[in-house]
Amino acid sequence: MRIVCIANQKGGVGKTTLAAGLAGAFAARGARVLLLDLDPHASLSHWFGLTDAPRGTYDVYQPGLALADVAHATPEPAIALAPAAAALATLERAGATSPGIGRALARAFEGASGYDVALLDCPPTFGVLMVSALAAADLLLVPTQTEPLALRALDGMLRTAQMVERSRARPLPAVVVPSLFDARTRVARDSLAALRARSDCRVWHETIPVDTRLREASRNARTPQAFDPASRGAQAFTRLADWIEAGLPQMQRNEWERAA
Repeated sequence: MRIVCIANQKGGVGKTTLAAGLAGAFAARGARVLLLDLDPHASLSHWFGLTDAPRGTYDVYQPGLALADVAHATPEPAIALAPAAAALATLERAGATSPGIGRALARAFEGASGYDVALLDCPPTFGVLMVSALAAADLLLVPTQTEPLALRALDGMLRTAQMVERSRARPLPAVVVPSLFDARTRVARDSLAALRARSDCRVWHETIPVDTRLREASRNARTPQAFDPASRGAQAFTRLADWIEAGLPQMQRNEWERAA
């Protein structure tokens, strides 16, 4: 199973939309997808209409429960979701007094089976939930809105990823995904150029565009591909999934070589 963490310490950059879009893209390729909603605000759970489930990601941090115990069916047969609950916020306080909680997800994935890809939608804050997701991941995607404030916030997320990478037994390839791109505006074009000019991070060569069809997909509890596969947003997510599938093995080799 490939584990992809979607994280940024700034909110409103398109993390949940990226999770839903990639889930639809991988499912359309025939993959079995597991979504984990780690944000107490539960945006991804609301997307798929799973807000009243008896168990969810909070329970993975409790002894004795596995991912299979908290995954629920969604309207799309190839996609399962472990929903979030407000109780996740209490784990941030528990992290200070519960040794090893940051490794809870990694341990849960060690015995997990039945899925090809797991997508972890993180809260927009640095804490035990984000750290545990980074500790478990094979790849970090950092959606970054193409506007100046989002670019300034990117530095903090990259530092967090580097800190977690140093503490785990293997490197963590990271890719910045330009999101909410509106080519009609000068600020978006200039911000994208500034992002691509950075030498301290790997940036996906395309963008996720602003697309009202993505909001419609959310309102209908479907992935962008299932709702409107011809939409610009759905097609962008499909190209990103193709790129991950083709490039992740090479990225992992390069990161191992860099760390050697």
